[in-house]
Amino acid sequence: MSNVRTTHLSQKGFKELHKEISQLEAQEKALQFTLREIGRAKSRDDKLQRNEVIMNLELVSGKLANLRHMLKNAKPLPRKRDRLRVALGSIVDLVDQQGRMLHYILVDSLEANPTDGRISIDSPLGRSLLDKRPKDTVSWCAGVKLQRAQLVAIR
Repeated sequence: MSNVRTTHLSQKGFKELHKEISQLEAQEKALQFTLREIGRAKSRDDKLQRNEVIMNLELVSGKLANLRHMLKNAKPLPRKRDRLRVALGSIVDLVDQQGRMLHYILVDSLEANPTDGRISIDSPLGRSLLDKRPKDTVSWCAGVKLQRAQLVAIR
């Protein structure tokens, strides 16, 4: 029995994953072309360059295989979410201790990017939000400091 982990992605997450795969495929083709151009290494410099290209090609091919595997096992975030409790894919509105409004979407760790408003369900904030309801207070550790916020809405 294989241990395949399903990753849930938003539309933006799928788009970014496809883009990264395309970039790596282009990089892989360029490295393969360079390798053919070098041909059989004759001089010491040619051998060094060839070895460097081979190492880069192996690195790119490995990354590409991993991303393709992730894409194969990826599923879209659930469309119909229970708006009464926070779950994967929920969009949440929070008010922090300074009265600032914060907006986040809870995503899988692969897609997380806090500066873009996407937080991982595995992060301290993400874990503290799971299964909460509007008007609940959430607290989490950010470094050594304990943070608190009130959950205002789930969308």
